[in-house]
Amino acid sequence: MLAWLSDCFWQERLWFPEGLGWADLQDRDGRVYAKAADLWVTIPLALCFLVVRQVFERTVAVPLASLLGVREKVRVTATHNPTLESYFCEVTKHPTQSAVESLSKKAGVSVNQARRWFRRRRNQDRPSLLKKFREASWRFTFYLLAFIAGLAALVDKPWFYDLTEVWKGFPTLTLLPSQYWYYMLELSFYVSLLFSVATDVKRKDFKEQIVHHVATIVLISFSWCVNYIRAGTLIMLVHDASDYLLESAKMFNYAGWRTTCNCMFILFAAVFFVTRLIIFPLRILYCTWVYPVTMYPPFFGYYFFNGLLLLLQCLHIFWALLILRMVIKFLPGNDVVADERSDKEETDESEEEEEGAKLENGSVQNGHPALYSGHCKTE
Repeated sequence: MLAWLSDCFWQERLWFPEGLGWADLQDRDGRVYAKAADLWVTIPLALCFLVVRQVFERTVAVPLASLLGVREKVRVTATHNPTLESYFCEVTKHPTQSAVESLSKKAGVSVNQARRWFRRRRNQDRPSLLKKFREASWRFTFYLLAFIAGLAALVDKPWFYDLTEVWKGFPTLTLLPSQYWYYMLELSFYVSLLFSVATDVKRKDFKEQIVHHVATIVLISFSWCVNYIRAGTLIMLVHDASDYLLESAKMFNYAGWRTTCNCMFILFAAVFFVTRLIIFPLRILYCTWVYPVTMYPPFFGYYFFNGLLLLLQCLHIFWALLILRMVIKFLPGNDVVADERSDKEETDESEEEEEGAKLENGSVQNGHPALYSGHCKTE
């Protein structure tokens, strides 16, 4: 059954123009071509990335966080209460008003104390500021190095300047060592992100990020197998161009360097809009949609490849709208800038405190007046 499915999936008429096939990608006369079997190396490389990440975060990110002045917020630990803990873990972290009243009677505490317990307990599960900084610094380092490496690998290639060169000679395009390592390292990094998704900070666009990672892995893998490597390297370079700027903005945000953070975010937004909403659709998508059919009749692989690119473009538009909302808040006259950057996904603690104060009729909490700073803080 599996053999039959494999034969159906790898049919030449699906992935190649008429008259071409896998035999054309066999190494000969000193020319080396990409092969599907090469992708297995990404699994051990992804595991290596996870190890390197742990070492990097401990030996580089933590000292850097201290140097930049990242300060953890002291959190009050919820007192041990088996009844409330059981409900928190097994039912919901956000009980309704009626559930809180019922639980307060069972736990032998007041309604306000039960509500406060759930608020503190939720805070305990939120990722620390240092954890967020470590993640951002790791991604910043990779994206920056990947962008520099990709630029170095492409700057002397003719298809970097003339996109018609991307398809000349397709599919018998010789694999270059720089292309091999660029592909393998990029693909391994995204595989490592999927491996670590359970322990990484979950964000508002968590589902979109998963779709992005899976689509990216499938896109890179597919483009490798059918030798769309020239187009693939250009696509990866376009994406790497702005990612490291976002991660740097996050790092400065966690360190409390507001002016620097805002400047980096504005720079990121500008690069993102240019690369993802102008260069990608008008240059890259045009290159993959128009140029191939001038040389070969359309085939399934052509539609499949461009379908994945359109999915990525939809995600670009989704993120662009989120970014635009943030940029508008920087305009003159907006005195309060809520921290809605890509990693502000956990429920804001200050908002919860304000909500708790309202539920308690604006009285006192923990014996002190309830305070609200008027702006969101990134947890």
